[in-house]
Amino acid sequence: MDLTELLERAGVVPVIVINDAAKAVPLARALVAGGLPVLEVTFRTAAAAAAIAAIRAEVPEATVGAGTLLTREQVSAAYEAGAAFGVAPGFDRAIVNCAQAAGLPMIPGIATASELSQALTAGLRIVKFFPAEAIGGVKMLKNLLGAFRFSGVKFMPTGGINPDNLRDYLSVPEVAACGGTWIVPGNALDANDWDAICKLAAAASQAVREVRPDTAAADKNAAR
Repeated sequence: MDLTELLERAGVVPVIVINDAAKAVPLARALVAGGLPVLEVTFRTAAAAAAIAAIRAEVPEATVGAGTLLTREQVSAAYEAGAAFGVAPGFDRAIVNCAQAAGLPMIPGIATASELSQALTAGLRIVKFFPAEAIGGVKMLKNLLGAFRFSGVKFMPTGGINPDNLRDYLSVPEVAACGGTWIVPGNALDANDWDAICKLAAAASQAVREVRPDTAAADKNAAR
């Protein structure tokens, strides 16, 4: 199963900011139990690489990627930690080239038609639409698709997405998955409240199944 298919089956990717790598494994298990097996651990903290390596080693049901990759050093650290993919908030050809050279699938951020065009020229077919709500939300995304739908590009909108607007984004066929920070709130993570995080994940997973019943049916058939 390639990255795009994994994202489409998951529908929602929790965006994780973690300061203590010791929390990574129970956190990942809670998210997987809630129905969200594709995770993004951001390189906004020094614990990111260790957290990714721990999840990779101890939670085989999870597919863990590395977010906020802004430098070549972060790309290398993410790859060495075992990240399955990388994500960046913007489009930087040097970072994309570094990831491609390492064999790390990359999802760069785009906010304009020009950036999307550059991403397609670089051979990418899935991009992060960021910051989604601030740059026009679903309406802006659909306007971009008016010119770019023929390319087959897929999107991972992130930024300002929450339970109230999640279904609107998931209803766009070209949206592979939505990235979201609301599933792992800082207070729940600090308190080791894995049940609360599992419930948030389960609610998001339920929204995916409601909007994408065909995907839910495929998952049931695959499990038989």
